[in-house]
Amino acid sequence: MTQFDSVSVVKKANVYFDGKVSSRVVLFADGSTKTLGFMQPGEFEFGTNQKEHMELLAGEWQVLLPGETEWQAMKAGDSFNVDANVTFRVKVTDFADYCCSYT
Repeated sequence: MTQFDSVSVVKKANVYFDGKVSSRVVLFADGSTKTLGFMQPGEFEFGTNQKEHMELLAGEWQVLLPGETEWQAMKAGDSFNVDANVTFRVKVTDFADYCCSYT
């Protein structure tokens, strides 16, 4: 899917890590929520409140998932899932354009 139709977008950005990560909330009529975001180069740790499906739309990143010891290299088109109430780490060397779906 390359676009979302008939949605609402929260105007205020979520800004993290001194502005190196930002996202906007997209609200769907069925009550579901996604965020569309952008990461600049850096290493970041995120905590989850609910299950998340992360899709890399453009760029590259490495991900260290909960319970893993090896970083996974990912490129545009790749995705991963994380459970609620965990942390995961992301390393970005250039940039990362992403979509996070909450389930």
